[in-house]
Amino acid sequence: MRFAASFRLTTALLLAVAAAGCVGGNGSPQRMAAVAIAPSGVDGSWVDETGVGVSTFSNGTFSTTALDNGSKLSEGTYRFNGSNTVAITGTSLIRQQPIAFNCNIASRSQLNCTSAEGNRFILTRRA
Repeated sequence: MRFAASFRLTTALLLAVAAAGCVGGNGSPQRMAAVAIAPSGVDGSWVDETGVGVSTFSNGTFSTTALDNGSKLSEGTYRFNGSNTVAITGTSLIRQQPIAFNCNIASRSQLNCTSAEGNRFILTRRA
């Protein structure tokens, strides 16, 4: 009787270890978590190349705040034009004027943008 219980426990442990080995390629829970939360699209925080502001994109809306004092600089919406281009429109809260620009998704961490006036700038994903 004792042998049967011990055998069942050993078998259960071996099955658990085997199943755990199948879950993660290298068995690392941290690596699996990093893969699960890897950013895609444009949702997230992006810093302009001058270091003045950070733009946060989420579910079709964006806002930009100043890095030095946290004041809101602009806000608006965005939509995808194809798989690699994002059209962004909104309002500059400082100038009280409309803004518009298009960004090409160069990589998961870089957006190459051009304003309606032709000014070019780069946004880098904030870690």
